[in-house]
Amino acid sequence: MVLSDPDVHMKARIVHLILSKETEKALEQLSLANRIDLPKLKVGAVKGKKRALAVYVEKEKTIYVAKGDSLWDPFIILHEFYHHLRCRSGKHRGVEKLADAYAIGYINAYNAVASTG
Repeated sequence: MVLSDPDVHMKARIVHLILSKETEKALEQLSLANRIDLPKLKVGAVKGKKRALAVYVEKEKTIYVAKGDSLWDPFIILHEFYHHLRCRSGKHRGVEKLADAYAIGYINAYNAVASTG
C-alpha cells in the first residue's frame, strides 16, 4: 500500500470518523466521493435477519445495525455501505466476500497511516 496515494488517506479518514463516533459524517463523505445518495442509518433488527449484526435494506436505502455499539464498528459500517454502493450502481450481486474485502481495504489503509505516525 502506497502511503502517498490520496485514496489511502481518505480511507483512513473514513475509518477514523467511524471510530470517533461520527459515522453519519463518514457516510456523507463516502456517498459524496462515490456520487450516490446517502443511506439512512438506523438501530434495530430487520424481520427475518435477527441474527445479523447489520443489514442493508435496498427498498429503504437504509443500513440497520442490531446494536448501537455497531454504529462505531468500521468493518460493519463499511461492509453494509458496500451493499448500498453496489445497489445504487445497479451491480448488486450480494457477494459477502466482496463486501468484506471493501471494508478490510479501508481498515488496512487506516492501520497503514496510523503506523506511520
